[in-house]
Amino acid sequence: MSQPTGKLSRRTLFAGAGTAGAIAAAAAVVPRVVQQQEQAAPELKPAPEKGGGYQLTEHVQRYYKTTRI
Repeated sequence: MSQPTGKLSRRTLFAGAGTAGAIAAAAAVVPRVVQQQEQAAPELKPAPEKGGGYQLTEHVQRYYKTTRI
């Protein structure tokens, strides 16, 4: 039961179509990830020279509110 080498089987055809679809999906996502990483880098403030680096920010206040009983 050998298959002729000139014909494509259904299994090969669907495997190729699935691979092509996966590559297309990955190629569509990659540029978005790179752009988000470039935009997401915030500018950091310089560290204080004489200590005092703790700041009561909105994020810290929100955390304290979640820890109250």
